[in-house]
Amino acid sequence: MLKKRTKIFILIGMVLLLGVTGYLNIALNNNITSTSTTAITSANYFSTYRDDRQSTRDQALLYYDAIISSESSSAEAIASAEAKKMELISQMEAELVMEGLIKAKGFDDCIVTSIDPSVKIVVRCADATLTSNEVAQIVSIVKEQTNKDIDNIQITPVE
Repeated sequence: MLKKRTKIFILIGMVLLLGVTGYLNIALNNNITSTSTTAITSANYFSTYRDDRQSTRDQALLYYDAIISSESSSAEAIASAEAKKMELISQMEAELVMEGLIKAKGFDDCIVTSIDPSVKIVVRCADATLTSNEVAQIVSIVKEQTNKDIDNIQITPVE
């Protein structure tokens, strides 16, 4: 059997090691998080945004389908849900077409979000700057597809 004094020293040593380990864990995680968050955010922004947008829209479509298929829904609720579902599908298709057309103009990546009355475009480009010719190309595509005024088109370049 170990003496009482030896047990106390071992216990104190273990507590000190636990404290040092906890401190190092917090200090190193804060350092890693602050440096890697910037790289991850800029690298995965477009794919993360698309995934989030698709997830949200899938939930909305499921909600509309539940209203449409529910026996307790009124005729007005079903008609409204069907109209909203078709509107959402049209919006999704329009955004997809605009994204494809903008990428076809040579941009690395882009995201188009159309929320009445505006259209917001986030474009990946070098140095997060666009020339007036590039802005004109994007505006032309959006106006052609949506008939929106230039005042309702917002373009955000990112690197």
